[in-house]
Amino acid sequence: MKATRSPRRMVDQKQAVQPTLRNFAYEAIRNTIAQMDFYSTPDAIRLDERELAEQLGVSRTPIREALCVLAREGLVQSVARSGFFVMKKSRDEIVEMICAWASLESMAARLATERATDEELSSLKGLFEDADNADEGADEVYSDANFRFHQEILRLGGNTIIDGLTSGLLVHMKAIRRAALKQELRAERSRSEHSEIIHALKARDADLAGVLVRNHALGLATHVREHGLSRG
Repeated sequence: MKATRSPRRMVDQKQAVQPTLRNFAYEAIRNTIAQMDFYSTPDAIRLDERELAEQLGVSRTPIREALCVLAREGLVQSVARSGFFVMKKSRDEIVEMICAWASLESMAARLATERATDEELSSLKGLFEDADNADEGADEVYSDANFRFHQEILRLGGNTIIDGLTSGLLVHMKAIRRAALKQELRAERSRSEHSEIIHALKARDADLAGVLVRNHALGLATHVREHGLSRG
């Protein structure tokens, strides 16, 4: 007699596939948003479910499920009869996010002076080599290097709690820093402050490294409070 799979088993397999597609869609959409310069424009950025489904080669169901997860995380918002849009925080909310980030990255910097190797600390300067040598698109290359620099400080701190707390802020902070660097003198100030931070980290001066990293972020908060981010 030919064996057949039980209905229960078939249901389990079907249910196992859907979360995988949802997770795939979630990661793809989140990464797409992370590359957007959404704080530099006053325009709302709509995420078209049909277009996303076609680009990712999946149905609209996992797309919608992924967007709902991203909405709970504060990266997108659902507008009745209009769809999903990239979430833009208000100026006050942006300042609050930066202040929270300042405290967390400052502690990570202090920990990095104790836990990171000499080679790891020395490699921080190398993150900006491509930007220094770029002939075209230097601003964009520097923006990416800038954010990798701050992510690396968090990593070198080696604290999983800090990693968890900052993970929900990463996409917004990347877009905030990208927008701010396009404004007058922010890039020059950023380069100078990065050099001071690297010097303090390599000197294993926990107090100074923590203060410099915190002040670097709080300077961004002050800039946003006074000037905003949008060029529109």
